[in-house]
Amino acid sequence: MSRPVRVLVAEDQSAVRAGLVLILRSAPDIEVVGEAADGEQAVARARELRPDVVLMDVQMPRLDGVSATRQVVAEGLADVLVLTTFDLDEYVFGALRAGAAGFLLKNTEAKDLLTAVRTVAGGEGIVAPAVTRRLIAEFAAKPVREPKADPAVLETLTRRERDVLSCLGEGLSNADVAVRLDMAEATVKTHVSRLLGKLELRSRVQAAVLAQELGI
Repeated sequence: MSRPVRVLVAEDQSAVRAGLVLILRSAPDIEVVGEAADGEQAVARARELRPDVVLMDVQMPRLDGVSATRQVVAEGLADVLVLTTFDLDEYVFGALRAGAAGFLLKNTEAKDLLTAVRTVAGGEGIVAPAVTRRLIAEFAAKPVREPKADPAVLETLTRRERDVLSCLGEGLSNADVAVRLDMAEATVKTHVSRLLGKLELRSRVQAAVLAQELGI
């Protein structure tokens, strides 16, 4: 039997945090290894515990969830699943840039929370496709200070990797991409890993935003 998914829950509201922990602990294949009440504590505990997934609220005291996500991702401590009220504010967009692996609504159903954690732990960085597509579209449509992505970055990709990148831009999962492109799911995972490396991206969500920005 494979080991359970190890999760760190970072949420400043104690009642909300307790509810999340209760749901996560109801699943035999998920283990809550720690809790954090603010961003600084989240980073410190991630360094200490090395969880598979950090369930990260974006609006927290001392250090906000975006900054905490940036540190956790930059240090390779865990994948980060961001909790949002879906206001599509700068916190959420900042989390995208910081390398968050996925986004989850705070009012999500218990079964969907468990599925999302498993999905991110399994390397499927985009969760809840309907939510992600709207998020990506809103993000891509917002004016940004930095210039749009240079199409020249695609020159490093093979034709198949470009096809996969295009599918990520639609918010498709690995299974969906496999069906769309008629290839094995394991092959899709390989292509995703390679294109992320070539494009120097931290997550599938960032790849999806790049695809939107480049119009592919």
